[in-house]
Amino acid sequence: MPNIIYREKDVPNIHQFDVYTQNGGYDGLKKALGMTPVEVINEVKASNLRGRGGAGFPTGTKWSFIPQSEPVKYVVVNADESETGTFKDRQILENNPHQLIEGALICAYAIQAKAVYIYLRGEFWDLAHTLDQHIEDAVKGNLCGDNINGSGFSCMVYTHLGAGAYICGEESALLESLEGKLGQPRVRPPFPAQKGGGLYGEPTVVNNVETLTNVPWIVVNGATAYKAINGNEQSPGTKIFCLSGHVNKPGNYELPMGVTFRELIYEHGGGITNGKKIKAILPSGGSGPILNATDEVLDCKLTYEDVVKVGSILGSASVIVMDEDTDITWVAAKITKFFKHESCGKCTQCREGTYWLDKVLDRIMKGEGKPTDIDLIMNIAKNMQGVTLCALGDFAANPIIWTIKNFPDDFKAHIVTKAPEVAAKPAAKPAPAPRGKAAAPAQGGD
Repeated sequence: MPNIIYREKDVPNIHQFDVYTQNGGYDGLKKALGMTPVEVINEVKASNLRGRGGAGFPTGTKWSFIPQSEPVKYVVVNADESETGTFKDRQILENNPHQLIEGALICAYAIQAKAVYIYLRGEFWDLAHTLDQHIEDAVKGNLCGDNINGSGFSCMVYTHLGAGAYICGEESALLESLEGKLGQPRVRPPFPAQKGGGLYGEPTVVNNVETLTNVPWIVVNGATAYKAINGNEQSPGTKIFCLSGHVNKPGNYELPMGVTFRELIYEHGGGITNGKKIKAILPSGGSGPILNATDEVLDCKLTYEDVVKVGSILGSASVIVMDEDTDITWVAAKITKFFKHESCGKCTQCREGTYWLDKVLDRIMKGEGKPTDIDLIMNIAKNMQGVTLCALGDFAANPIIWTIKNFPDDFKAHIVTKAPEVAAKPAAKPAPAPRGKAAAPAQGGD
């Protein structure tokens, strides 16, 4: 089937406005403008498109939470691509930017938003400049800005650069940063869709780049056609899988949801490097539980529901593959350092928990670990779960809990069990000599 997202593989230079419009570009927006906002929301809801940023929340349902009675509303595009092993959104921004702009404008029309803000991670400064030009091209073509395509609907798209903070991928921290504040998660409720919870206190939809890039295809072809791509009612459509690690052909692969780990790794990824055996898989970067690469796991379908059944989450589908020689304790230590560095520090459990996990893992990796250290870090990790304002506390706990659970021998190999040392008894002092007599010399003395 043709690519829905990575259309540059089928249409060269589709990033250019003229090429994009000559190949059906902005037809979805034009069609949406001829529908009522509620009809657009219902079409996206019927497609069961789920958020591609990690949570997998139904997109149309999220849009429907926005109160239509509020006069000021916003759309925010989450392009703060910071998850370990994830590099899909950059390819969209580079090669098919107009489809993202179109999808964001359809969303804006559906909720009657006043503006769209594309929040880009700080390292995307080069993309921000070219994206501004693409937006200007759309404005000149009367497909963005004032009175879009003569419909009476007006909406402008703006770009905003972050400062390279992982936490700003979390939607409420992203909104704080976009407002010029310190990027830290908000206390909720109110939620972004509610008055007081969104951008500048107004109801706001926050969607991932890949999510919105699906929308024009859905509007043009219909919800039924989208669900027919793989026949999966709960996880329809295509998904971009970011494949990296010990594979011969790492990269982004747009495939129908429901392919298996085995197909992704061996057919598309070319198998394991140097012909080695596969040992472990991180299905969703460092955030989700690590999996043993058993036959059951390799034959698991890559959908939001099926990956949960084997003990992990699909998330943003950043699949990191590890071969038989990989030290899983080292993996846990590296991921823990990442989360320690990226914790915003607002929640005590996350701030202190990541610090102590890193400290104890460093000790274990140096060969100075004690048998009790495994229980210690497991206890720390469990006390970080479900008690923080955002999911970073849970994400940081996962590498510890699941590496210990699924790969206990890797941890035990770092723990040197030493026999308890018996303290040497001090030499007995000679008895005091009787008064008037010299003390006897010690044995061997001169």
